[in-house]
Amino acid sequence: MATATAFSAHLSSLFPFSTQSHSHRFHLHCRLSLSTKPSKLLLLSSPTPILKRAIIRAQPEESDTFLFTGDEVSVSAEPAPVSDSAFEGAPFVPPSRPEGFVAPSSFDDGPLETEDELAAAYEEVYGPAYSGVSVLGNDIYVMDSKVKKITGFGSKTKKEKVKDGFEERVVQVRRVTKVVKGGKQLHFRAIVVVGDKKGQVGVGVGKAKEVISAVQKSAVNARRNIITVPMTKYLTFPHRSDGDYGAAKVMLRPASPGTGVIAGGAVRIVLEMAGVENALGKQLGSNNALNNARATVVAVEKMRQFQQVAEDRGIPMEELWK
Repeated sequence: MATATAFSAHLSSLFPFSTQSHSHRFHLHCRLSLSTKPSKLLLLSSPTPILKRAIIRAQPEESDTFLFTGDEVSVSAEPAPVSDSAFEGAPFVPPSRPEGFVAPSSFDDGPLETEDELAAAYEEVYGPAYSGVSVLGNDIYVMDSKVKKITGFGSKTKKEKVKDGFEERVVQVRRVTKVVKGGKQLHFRAIVVVGDKKGQVGVGVGKAKEVISAVQKSAVNARRNIITVPMTKYLTFPHRSDGDYGAAKVMLRPASPGTGVIAGGAVRIVLEMAGVENALGKQLGSNNALNNARATVVAVEKMRQFQQVAEDRGIPMEELWK
């Protein structure tokens, strides 16, 4: 209590309060802290008459309440640190420009882009244009969907084939039905073999409600299943091989130059599209075109070149026939 009494005497010396009655008398309630920690006092930077209650908060267990009565009081003390809210609404003064500063030209003042520049920028972002013209020299046939459409009055829509070096051969087109709750759904299933006649071939199948769409789907599926056929310099197989797929079995044998492709059905189409000119083939067990074509692919995948076998055994190729 001695500390509180001394502090109240110090406040009395700073604020000359009067006990006389005035018309504009007010009550100043101050909650003063008696702790040793510094209190957060909100002080004004210039002498300002205090006409409202000023509450200085502190910890409740370390404080006492004093009641003062008097006229307008002028408070003058050292200013407290100013918060960020005090700068709200203040005018912004930009910094001065450095020496030698040159302002950049406006975006609208530059020269206009040409049509070729716009087309090149568009192609960089979105790829080749669908019109079939490439400004940057890209391949416009890189995707199957980017093909030219040729239309005419009274004629049906036609699409050009994809120019990727592969030829297409339709093996079979059949009508298939699917029984659903409301009845039957009619579709067409197409089997297509694609190949470049240089050792690469693929078999694909696709279904659609139209024959043309089914053929296109199967061609895309065949391009995703491309394999490499090992061949000798006489365009025949390096050795004999057998393959089976489901109930279909296919036998492949090499042949001497001038023999030609002696095979039938889907086996002949697969060998011709692969580029084989001298070979013997036989279908065993089934007449299903799709299974026979895939059995041919399985038999071809089992074949290996002489050099590969020599490397696997770790011997020179001349020693294979000893």
